[in-house]
Amino acid sequence: MGWVGLVTATCFADLGHRVVAMDINEAKIESLRQGRSTIHEPGIDELLARNAERLTFTTSMDDVLERARLLFCCVDTPPTYSGDADLSRVRAVVEALPDDSDHALVMKSTVPAGTGRAIKRDREGLAYVSCPEFLKEGTAIHDFMNPDRVVIGADPGSEWAADAVEELYRPLGGELVRTDVASAEMIKLAANAFLATKISFINEIANVCEETGADVMEVARGMGLDKRIGPAFLRAGIGYGGSCFPKDVSALKMLAGNTGYHFQLLNAVIEVNELQKRRVVAKLEKHLGSLADRRIALLGLAFKPNTDDMREASSLVLAARLEGEGAKVAAYDPIAEDAARDLLPTVEMADSAEDAVTGADAVVLVTEWPEFLQLDWAALRERMATPLVVDGRNFLDPEAIKAAGFTYEGIGRPGANGTG
Repeated sequence: MGWVGLVTATCFADLGHRVVAMDINEAKIESLRQGRSTIHEPGIDELLARNAERLTFTTSMDDVLERARLLFCCVDTPPTYSGDADLSRVRAVVEALPDDSDHALVMKSTVPAGTGRAIKRDREGLAYVSCPEFLKEGTAIHDFMNPDRVVIGADPGSEWAADAVEELYRPLGGELVRTDVASAEMIKLAANAFLATKISFINEIANVCEETGADVMEVARGMGLDKRIGPAFLRAGIGYGGSCFPKDVSALKMLAGNTGYHFQLLNAVIEVNELQKRRVVAKLEKHLGSLADRRIALLGLAFKPNTDDMREASSLVLAARLEGEGAKVAAYDPIAEDAARDLLPTVEMADSAEDAVTGADAVVLVTEWPEFLQLDWAALRERMATPLVVDGRNFLDPEAIKAAGFTYEGIGRPGANGTG
């Protein structure tokens, strides 16, 4: 009952199905039984309340096996130190299941191509379906109910389970992609790797724009109008993060490497993403010189707005780099403070954006929370020691920020530097 599991459970319940939802974390299950969500996702609380009678939360696998035939595995597969996907939680789920033909394991977790084959080799009697998720945090419920496509991978012997999964998703209207298990597994990894590649590409273009006088916002707009390219994921910034892109890109690179193939493009995608965060430090040093004993305020900590997810968030790397240069870091996030506190123990957590910037030598916008557009930047200017804004998401209006008395630095936006 993590992010994928809870969204999947509540959405299926909202479609009228009875759902038995299991997690080994007793505190999490007890909270869900009381109607309290354990994740921040817009709309999830309403789904929990509306579908309470159709949702059963349990810590017992016996409850699941007795009442359900389709078993959706939604555990996480974090990266190991080598970069491979950690499948220990998937293996724990498989080991808890009976080797019979009465149940089917439906894999929502992101796993390397070949995982399903390995599971079927060990558990021949268990039907197996690969049905990867394509949900975006912050819009997950809408994405579930309005899918672009639903990928259903099954090999001979598991057709009944694939047919059942297809019937579950058919009312949602997305294109149904029936394929084999290995291809379904690869579709998920390939899709995320391609989107990450678009992000790293536009960030490279942004860096060239800064040297040539072009505006990456205009470049991305012109590129995106080409239907072969499209506008999505062409927003320059300080790099991608979250629970999917970093680990899935790394997992695909390692999967290729383990088969003897050197995936050169993904090496570059990963390197560009890491270097992009360091460029923020360089922008600060360009204006402030040494960052030792400087106070830097970070606005936003979560890896994207409308979530409290701190996994692979850019703020983690940025805060560490700033502290490594001797800076004192303060931060404000409207939602993710609790999730960030243990990960950033030396960062001063402020109760508001105003408190975070008080006495600061620079502000770095890290997460594009809508409320940051409503800030009184002229009033913030009066609180700061040095009026410098580095807009890490090209989210703010450069002219408005400069008119408030700031020096403004965007990403790939020449001509924005300087004060009004």
